[in-house]
Parts: sequence; C-alpha cells; structure tokens
Amino acid sequence: MFKGSMVAMVTPMYADGALDEDSLARLVDFHIENGTDAIVAVGTTGESATLDIPEHSYVIKRIVDLVAGRIPVIGGTGANSTSEAIELTQNAKDAGVDACLLVTPYYNKPTQEGLYLHFKAVAEAVAIDQILYNVPGRTACDMLPDTVVRLSAVPNIIGIKEATGNVQRASDIIGRCDDDFAVYSGEDHSGKEVMLAGGHGVISVTANVAPRLMHEMCNAALAGDRAAATEINDVLDPLHRELFIESNPIPVKWALEQMGLIETGIRLPLTWLSDAAHDNVRAALRTAGAL
Repeated sequence: MFKGSMVAMVTPMYADGALDEDSLARLVDFHIENGTDAIVAVGTTGESATLDIPEHSYVIKRIVDLVAGRIPVIGGTGANSTSEAIELTQNAKDAGVDACLLVTPYYNKPTQEGLYLHFKAVAEAVAIDQILYNVPGRTACDMLPDTVVRLSAVPNIIGIKEATGNVQRASDIIGRCDDDFAVYSGEDHSGKEVMLAGGHGVISVTANVAPRLMHEMCNAALAGDRAAATEINDVLDPLHRELFIESNPIPVKWALEQMGLIETGIRLPLTWLSDAAHDNVRAALRTAGAL
C-alpha cells in the first residue's frame, strides 16, 4: 500500500511547450532527496489534458526510468473514453509503473452505473493496481461513496484519491471499505484531517515545492500526532491556498520556476501566472522556506 506524501508532479516544459527533459530529471532527484514517498506522473498537475497519447505515455516511461525503483511511480491514466483509459493504463503498465491513477470520465457526465462499469472495465482489461480519482470540481462528475464501495470489491482497485475536500465523505469511505482499500486526500487543505481520520496519504500539489515539509506532516498525521501535524501544516497552509489562486498547475509551475527548478513552459489553454498573483504565491513560498 502506498502511503504518505505523493506528489502530483508537474510536467516541465520550455516556453514553446516542448518537454524539458533536463528539468524532469532535476525534479525527480529533488523529490527523492527531500523525502517524497511516491510520484504521480502525468496527472492533472502534470497537464495530462494537453499531452497526446504518445507524449503522455513517454513522460510516464521517462519518469519510471529516472526514478529507477527508488520510490513508487503511479501513472495518471484516466480518460473520458474507456478505450483510451485502457490504452493509457496498458502503456503505463508496460512502462513499469507501480500503479495507475484514473480520474472519473470528464465532460460526458456518466451515471453512477456508467462509472462503475467504466472503472471495472479498465481494471479487468489491465492487470495492475489502480486508484480511483474523484474530482467533481474539474470533471462535472461526482463518484458517490456507494459506487466507490462497489468498486472496492474489484481485486486490483486498491484505493481512491478523494478530491472533494470533504473530510466527512472521506471518513465515510474509510469506514465502509476494507482496511486494505486506501483513501488518499486529493486536496492539500484537507489532507491532514483525512489522514488523522484513517486515510493513507495526500496526492499533493504543495509537495511540488515543499516536499520535505509535506513528507514530515504526512508522517506525523499517519502516526496520529495531531499536534505535530498541525504545527507543520500551519506553515504549509498558505501554499495550500495560494497554489490554487489560479487554475492548477499555473501557480505551482510559476513557483517552481521561481525556485530555479523548471523553465517557463505551460501549454494553452493554460497561461503563465498573472502578475497580480505573484506576491501572494511568493509570500507563501517564503513562509514554507521554499524561497
């Protein structure tokens, strides 16, 4: 079971949108050196929506190769077409990932039965551990706890990234699923409370820029040490907020560029962080000791 601070890592690019492989290698080493417990490759923060299938699969494979077994790699392989999700998941398995993360189908707004059949079909088609990902704020599709409980009975569906920010919902899923089904917060602000309620970690945007502190906060929360987890999380809280001042991954890419870790590349329709937001994000970075 994967636990702790699991970074939803950005995909570094040059100003023209081309993949920046030097920065990709630098980021992988940065995370391993600073205690990140797992890397999620090409999820939402990794701009999965703007990478075509060959690019998507290549970046996942490249991260697996760069990590070289030092920590787990989870490939983001969700899509709103079941056949495309199967293709991406098979490609990620072939690349050597430890598991896959699959977002709920976006835009086409399936029913709960459609969600169940979609994820079941991917799980049955590709024999690799799979983590569900519910983020209705982005997908306009909310996978309800009853559906999660049904899917938890599929042998290779091992957990969920619950990104509603609703701690009570996460607690409900934790209480209704077997102990070997992992619940991860997909929203940094609620991560501490989800872990204290029995969750297994955070798939984190904040960890991109403050990996050591996120790792330490997760360790404290997983150990049930509310006081220590709260003390660290209070330092991180401005990042939890300001890294979403504009659509993710706009602020976090700007932050990483300010830290000297990546170049100024992001793909349309996303744009570089607006000037008006710079002071807020910079102040949050300084509070966390990242600048």
